[in-house]
Amino acid sequence: QVQLVQSGGGLVQAGGSLRLSCATSGRTFSSYGMGWFRRAPGKEREFVATISPRGSTTYYASSVKGRFTISRDNAKATVWLQMSSLKPEDTAVYYCAAARPPLRAPVTSDAYEYWGQGTQVTVSS
Repeated sequence: QVQLVQSGGGLVQAGGSLRLSCATSGRTFSSYGMGWFRRAPGKEREFVATISPRGSTTYYASSVKGRFTISRDNAKATVWLQMSSLKPEDTAVYYCAAARPPLRAPVTSDAYEYWGQGTQVTVSS
């Protein structure tokens, strides 16, 4: 069992930055590809970013590429999502997730086995 605990998020003006954190107490964190997803009001959950178990591979949604950065520290069992140049359309509840091994960096939500509790990000115009 992997428990994911998220922190960060909040309210920020357009053009600002936020960093989301996702920590786990699991000792096998380095075995899991990790991802971030988001769900905006009235919309389906969508992929944001993913990173492979050792951090060598990352993928981003086209809507966030160049603005968001996913990173991880396996020693700290933590993954981060650094969000810059935020736009009102980035407003959503953001979720971190751990992929089902041996998947490394999947981009679809059904490949993820464990999910964080979600954190609200609101970007004002």
